[in-house]
Amino acid sequence: MHPPLSEAAPAKINLTLLVTGRRADGYHLLDSLVVFAGAHDCLTAVPSGTLTLEIDGPFGAGLASEPDNLVLRAGRALAASAGLRGGAHIRLEKNLPVASGIGGGSSDAAAALRLLSRLWGVPVPDGLAEGLGADVPVCLDPRPRRMAGIGEILTAAPGIPPCGLVLVNPGLALATKAVFAARGGGFSAPAAYPQSWRDAAAMAEGLADCGNDLEAPAIALCPPIGTVLEMLRGLAGCRLARMSGSGATCFALFDTPALASATAAQLARPGWWCWGGPLWQGQTTPGLYAAPPAT
Repeated sequence: MHPPLSEAAPAKINLTLLVTGRRADGYHLLDSLVVFAGAHDCLTAVPSGTLTLEIDGPFGAGLASEPDNLVLRAGRALAASAGLRGGAHIRLEKNLPVASGIGGGSSDAAAALRLLSRLWGVPVPDGLAEGLGADVPVCLDPRPRRMAGIGEILTAAPGIPPCGLVLVNPGLALATKAVFAARGGGFSAPAAYPQSWRDAAAMAEGLADCGNDLEAPAIALCPPIGTVLEMLRGLAGCRLARMSGSGATCFALFDTPALASATAAQLARPGWWCWGGPLWQGQTTPGLYAAPPAT
């Protein structure tokens, strides 16, 4: 029997998210500095005659009814590109909240591509990830990047110093399309970043004027986001707090992973999802989960 292979799908965090324009087809153009957190979903796979998906984990129920999960779409696309007739049984342990602004579905799809590429011994063709969704390309190689266009233009990020992150979601899903529709006003100019930051404090200072243009419309649609941000900004040691992506997950930047983990342990409350720990290091990283979803 073939031993199962595994891949982690880390949470994608938008340290900044600027809306810089809009294409003729309606898609918005973005400028975003992205990092990945140690919080992650887990995927495993074994060979099978067909492509099947089993979902469990704290947030598995939110995806169980979806017949065309992004993981399955990724698997079908990779198999078709390689002319494969075989399949795989994939198990997705869903630890990240759904529709929460941290790229969980896109990261799952990217992890599925990496996983099945190893299992089947085939490469992931150029452009395949882009066809699955705007965030899938940056998640295919989860490391700090700068995203532009609709997500397909990826360039090197400034040097990111060691730091810790706290993630908090108030237990509410928020549709990206609705947040963009609620956004008013003009567009932002792309950000200017240094080559690197010496530490978390310097990075927070440098990012203070480059916010998330979707934060205000998201709060208008989902006021608890404002409550979370107010709480995070009042925490001792918090260097920067803002919303990630289109919400509703918010992050707080701390000097060290240990401080972030200890802080997350104090934030538990019914219905909230909280995590504290390090940035993604390319492998399963320690962190602290608190306040699982209320049953």
